[in-house]
Amino acid sequence: MEWQKFAEEMAVLARTLLKQNSVQQTLDEIVASAVRLVDGCDAAGILAVRKGRAVTLSSCGDMVEESDRLQGELGEGPCFDLARHADDERLFRIVDMTRSQPDWPRYAEAARELGIRSMTGVLLYTHEEDFGALNLYSGRPGTFTDDIATAGWLLASHAAVALADARTIDQLEHALETRHAIGEAMGILMERHGMSDEDAFSVLRNISQHHNVKLRDVAQRIRDKRSGKQV
Repeated sequence: MEWQKFAEEMAVLARTLLKQNSVQQTLDEIVASAVRLVDGCDAAGILAVRKGRAVTLSSCGDMVEESDRLQGELGEGPCFDLARHADDERLFRIVDMTRSQPDWPRYAEAARELGIRSMTGVLLYTHEEDFGALNLYSGRPGTFTDDIATAGWLLASHAAVALADARTIDQLEHALETRHAIGEAMGILMERHGMSDEDAFSVLRNISQHHNVKLRDVAQRIRDKRSGKQV
């Protein structure tokens, strides 16, 4: 492993990730960079488990989504073990998938059929029973040596920071958009019906609760109705 070159590439990647305009673009850049920068990596993906359901957040390579689906469906696999033992270990490495894998035999057999011969992964985050992991795959056994696994860990460290920032930015933008939509809808009600701001907000909230619709969606419908759009 040429660590000086890799360090330079990591610095470039860090700047590139910060330039992404959305969470999805950030995730896509992370997995594409893993395949590009980590020697022998044929595919990469970010797997999230939310309330027990496996979701592929981003993938680069044909085997990724099926591997994620299998782990979620079977409820076993290296990512699940990694999340369960997050306090002890944040990285796993499977040198040769063709060998017996007694901890998750069903997943290992299915992974071999997908052409996965070695694999490594790094935990990106955990939150209660949810977690996310960056996983790297190779069609050849013995690909992910100690050095290569460490490279994956370094990549994931950058990725975890960028992902946290991207998620925060996305949440802030969503909150601002929601506030703007609600404020505009309140203004429409106040102008049309002579309401106070408190009364206008109460109307929005009551509609939201009665119809089990998000407050932002109620506000958007009022805005669309005023502009003549179909709602």
